[in-house]
Amino acid sequence: MIRNWSTAVGEAFRTVRGRDRRTVRGRDRRPVRRPAPVTYGLIVLCCLLFLISPASGLDPSYGSADELLAAQRAYFRRWGVIPADLFEGSPRALWTPLTALFVHGGWVHLLGNMLFLYVFGVMTEERMGRARFLLFFLGCGYLALLGYAIANDHSRQSLVGASGAISAVLGAFLYLFPRARVTSLLPFLLFMPLRFPAWLVLPFWAALQWLSAWRAGDGPGVAYLAHLVGFGLGFLCAWVWNGRRARVRSAPATAPEGENQP
Repeated sequence: MIRNWSTAVGEAFRTVRGRDRRTVRGRDRRPVRRPAPVTYGLIVLCCLLFLISPASGLDPSYGSADELLAAQRAYFRRWGVIPADLFEGSPRALWTPLTALFVHGGWVHLLGNMLFLYVFGVMTEERMGRARFLLFFLGCGYLALLGYAIANDHSRQSLVGASGAISAVLGAFLYLFPRARVTSLLPFLLFMPLRFPAWLVLPFWAALQWLSAWRAGDGPGVAYLAHLVGFGLGFLCAWVWNGRRARVRSAPATAPEGENQP
């Protein structure tokens, strides 16, 4: 089983979820907060599916100890991506890069991913639009898991989680909001909170994923390659769909904040 990518990152992000400020007749108009039903809906769906699954450990019908562990393994193998099975021609296996986006391996996996999606997804959905953002999330998530499976086509480890799709959201966020302020808690500086623009923090995160992917084996662990594929696809999609005119030059200081502690 592939664990959550956020548990391997050495810093925590807290990003300003700013809205556009537009000047009207020489004065700033207060930003209007728009709903983000797709982002919230994805979060709710992932949480509900996790709570009723054996991965949560809350349903006594799955048993305990060895019985629960066996149920979890069967659950991950049924709905997760198994690279070796994906290329054997099974029609059911072709759906697994999509179903795996809504399967999480544990509480830390779920909460880390959903917090990243909440922090970075709302602004990205507002800029892309609801329908496009949903297709973007599903499509990039599918391709990110497929890219990992192609590179590890001999592996029989189950790959689950929305990390690839959320990495795509981060890539799109970097293009659309490069100057949004991101607070990083750096372990080697005793977790001192330092604020940097997104154009500095998110590429640094991507570099960490690349280094980790280069050193990672083919056993259970974090699917760093899926993060890199998703991040690159997200940035590319934002560039193709929006162009330079859609980028936000700065983030307003009055916007609310969110945070993630990987």
